[in-house]
Amino acid sequence: MARAALGLGVRELAALSKVTPETIVRLERGERLRERTLSAIRTALEAGGVIFIDENGEGPGVRLKK
Repeated sequence: MARAALGLGVRELAALSKVTPETIVRLERGERLRERTLSAIRTALEAGGVIFIDENGEGPGVRLKK
């Protein structure tokens, strides 16, 4: 969802995160990744303008910065 909100392809997000495209695919499948890998992907998404929203009764989510 966050990747799509930024209009990024799998390869683009992988390059920004310094991980392989296969890692992004694994993340999107819901597979388990190392904490440092998740952190690298999250940092890349946040740098692009994504804000992660904590659980608020209806589940966690994302939005774009204004």
